[in-house]
Amino acid sequence: MAEWKTIRPLLLFGLALGAAGALAAVLGGYAFVKLGIFNVGASSPHTKFTTWLTQETMIHSVRSHAKAIAAPASAGAAEVRRGFCTYETHCVACHGGPAVPRERWVSGMEPSPPYLLDVTQRWKPRELFWIAKNGIKMTGMPSWRNVMSDREIWDVVAFLESQPDAATYAAWREAGLCKPVSGPPVPGPLSIPRP
Repeated sequence: MAEWKTIRPLLLFGLALGAAGALAAVLGGYAFVKLGIFNVGASSPHTKFTTWLTQETMIHSVRSHAKAIAAPASAGAAEVRRGFCTYETHCVACHGGPAVPRERWVSGMEPSPPYLLDVTQRWKPRELFWIAKNGIKMTGMPSWRNVMSDREIWDVVAFLESQPDAATYAAWREAGLCKPVSGPPVPGPLSIPRP
């Protein structure tokens, strides 16, 4: 019983100290928000900590949410062609393409949209599908779920997986690949088997 009398004040002091610390953190956070300390202007880059925090959160969230998605077994020339056309319509302005720069206005976005030339080295097909379908908050990456069908999104993934080089990409653009085409097929890698 004597031990409890000794431990009890220390326990109460520890609880009070923890509660005071939690209250200070909440009030500090509230003041940080209400005083406008954080610069939300897109003209100033994120801090290293903010960049790390948002990147890590995004990576783990995408991986977690995309686990249940099953990618189609393979993608052929038709899917890659449709994906190229959809990419040209909806994606190239922000993400550019092989030897195709992003639109000039994109340089005003923070964070800057990534070029997608090596995107398949960082993301699995199901994760790319999830990103395109759902978008990424606070990045300017929109959700395409209300604009594109699942098939159209998978076609974009197939195009990204095809990894056309700059010459092939330019040939596709110049050949008017997205318009009804008659004649010989356009050159380039068009079939994507998936493991």
